[in-house]
Amino acid sequence: MARVTVEDCVDKVPNRFELVLLAGQRSRDIANGSELQLDRDRDKNPVVALREIAEEKLDVDGLKDSLVRGLQRHVEQDEPEEEDMLEMAAAALLSEESEGTSGASRPEGEEDAGEAEGGEEPSAEEAKAAAEAMFEDVDASERED
Repeated sequence: MARVTVEDCVDKVPNRFELVLLAGQRSRDIANGSELQLDRDRDKNPVVALREIAEEKLDVDGLKDSLVRGLQRHVEQDEPEEEDMLEMAAAALLSEESEGTSGASRPEGEEDAGEAEGGEEPSAEEAKAAAEAMFEDVDASERED
């Protein structure tokens, strides 16, 4: 039974190594309680997995994604670029200025350029320049790139 099933599967997944990986993943999914896509007919999980692949009852791309997620040890997380960080800091400064909370974080008697000119809010360029100035204080060796 299994030999015929493998021969049928090679038409759907031409790489035999990939076929073994996908059938193994599907077999583990079945063992963990995943719903069967066709009747078991007293077959074991690997044979059922091969029959499901041969009859195209499964989304092979979804099965590949599941296999990759199962084998991953480290998931990389996208970190924002430095320019994006500056824009976010500038946006935070602008929102603090508009809410009037930025004065609470500064020592008494300090004013920024917008307050010294009569309470006007800083422009986006000024806020970005202020954010860049904040990041310039960080030593290059302390940055995590």
